Amino acid sequence: MTYLLFFCSMLAAYEADVENGTRVGNFVVEHPTLLNLGFEWQIRGDANRNATVLVQFRRVNDREWRPALPLARIGGERIYREREHLDYTVPDGFAGSILNLQPGTEYECRFELTDPDGTTGETTQTVRVTTRTEPQPSKEGLTRHVYPVDYEGVREEPSFTSLMQAYYGAGLGDWNAVRERRAQPGDTILMHAGLYQSDRLNYVDPQMTPFDGTMSLTLKGTPEKPITIKSAGDGEVIFDGAGNHRLFDVMASKYHIFEGLTIRDTDVAIFAGQKEVLGAVGLTVKNCRFENVGFGIWTEYAGSSDFYIADNLFLGRDDRFRLIGWTGPLWASAGPYGSHELTSYYAIKVYGPGHVIAHNSIAYFHDGIGISTYGTPPEDPEQRASAIDIYNNDLHMFNDDFVETDGGVHNIRVMNNRGINAAHGGYTAQPIFGGPAYFIGNLLYHVPSGVAFKFSAKPAGLFVYHNTIIGEQTIRDPSSNMHFRNNLFLGRDTPDRGIMTWSNATDVFSSDYNGFRPNKGVSEQYTWLGPEVGQRFYEPQPGDWKTFASLAAFRTATRQETHGIEVDYDDFEELTPPDPSQRHAVYHAMDLNFRLKPDSKAVDAGVVIPTVNDHFTGRAPDLGALEVNTPEPTYGPRWLKGQPFYR
Repeated sequence: MTYLLFFCSMLAAYEADVENGTRVGNFVVEHPTLLNLGFEWQIRGDANRNATVLVQFRRVNDREWRPALPLARIGGERIYREREHLDYTVPDGFAGSILNLQPGTEYECRFELTDPDGTTGETTQTVRVTTRTEPQPSKEGLTRHVYPVDYEGVREEPSFTSLMQAYYGAGLGDWNAVRERRAQPGDTILMHAGLYQSDRLNYVDPQMTPFDGTMSLTLKGTPEKPITIKSAGDGEVIFDGAGNHRLFDVMASKYHIFEGLTIRDTDVAIFAGQKEVLGAVGLTVKNCRFENVGFGIWTEYAGSSDFYIADNLFLGRDDRFRLIGWTGPLWASAGPYGSHELTSYYAIKVYGPGHVIAHNSIAYFHDGIGISTYGTPPEDPEQRASAIDIYNNDLHMFNDDFVETDGGVHNIRVMNNRGINAAHGGYTAQPIFGGPAYFIGNLLYHVPSGVAFKFSAKPAGLFVYHNTIIGEQTIRDPSSNMHFRNNLFLGRDTPDRGIMTWSNATDVFSSDYNGFRPNKGVSEQYTWLGPEVGQRFYEPQPGDWKTFASLAAFRTATRQETHGIEVDYDDFEELTPPDPSQRHAVYHAMDLNFRLKPDSKAVDAGVVIPTVNDHFTGRAPDLGALEVNTPEPTYGPRWLKGQPFYR
């Protein structure tokens, strides 16, 4: 009997150790982008969540290893939203990114998992991964020349009178379905200057798009030999939809490049994928201009992957002179003008892995850039919204939000964007399905709702570093695994509103080294919801919230913001807040200076974060998005060279 009791006690102790110990599972290398690499590591066990994964990397053939951010421990967070019947629990694992790398470079990456409670399986992973380069036309294929129908000059051969004719070798009328001389991988179609506009109700429409006016492009290029449709460089090339619904449908295509084109007067400029139907792979759209469009580039398909959307200008149809939000039965009034009409929805919306959305200028849409609010993510990593980069975009005038990461799963990177004027929210996660989602180095100015980061629908895995926020953070929907470092939040003296709300759904959270400017005349500046260690809940009771009048009182009660400081507008070279009484006002980036004074309290007040702020210039990193004595990021298309694009 004594032996049996001893055996049972030993078995129970073993089972407890196995539960707290970590059993190692699959290691996943996500789609590389130009600047970042993402990884996932599945595990079981680690119930006490004390396992860690340290990360190092180096360029192949370099001797020295460099530290990167550790992988984030994810798993167990419940993400749900009754209105959409959404209920998802994040699987146990680790995920994370190595940030700010060089394009077209091979890196060696090393991951070491440790757990004081023991491990089972291979705990060290070393992989080689090469970052992508900007897609370029092939130099090996045939060059096809397209001229407008009314062109009367000398033509370079082979020549065609419409894109569809060059692309498919199509004829007129019913013959546009006869595709006997298709473009081949590596071919380049040069569009010569002029207007290409369908006469879609004409049986022999010269653009070969009868009835619907849509150019459906279905051919397959390869990464090394894309099919390219670009301006010939002899003047503006205009594709005009003449008010049709979809101008380009590329959802069956692979590895196409659109470059140097103007696309206008259509509801959907480039449709690239429908959920559970089909989607494009390797779509590149660069150096293009979109005007008078309802939707710029759009895919909802989980298998759409590796888009490169960069250096484009998107101008929607919405009000250019008043910031107007939207209302409905579930939302309060958006002001005296009520709801805007949905004349332009998103400039860019994607789903699937490996997308890069960079250096675009966008104005006059409902939302700027979004990940599809897809719902429960697929189990297959190749079908999830992961490894997506959204950086250096210039965002002006939105009826809802600047950037929405609302269906993202792992390694979403929102970095160095400038957002001015958004009626309802700045940078959103509604939700993130485990993360990490990185919000790094972004600017925000004039979001009258007071919701700088719209973290709702119970997102999990949010890492918020080095942002400059001119406005409040007041969202009260709890988030899991949320961490703030080196940010600036400056209030606008909005009546009856504090400067900062932390709403944590679980006991995994942290906030430190941030700077705050409280709103004058408000007693409840800092609002806190933070479960005790070991506590997990998602529906807090009113008594669970705590409010504080000062940062010192908040620090004492919560043990957060040990190194946090309070700042003011005199810490900037020259910056004043938007007027909180003028919610419909319009401000312009060219009139705003987000730089800190060299003697600001926010200078050298941050903490070092590997691969995020390695190149700081003083004793320590500065708070906010812009480091003193370093060049300001280039926002928007590089061919605009920082010039205003919206007025």
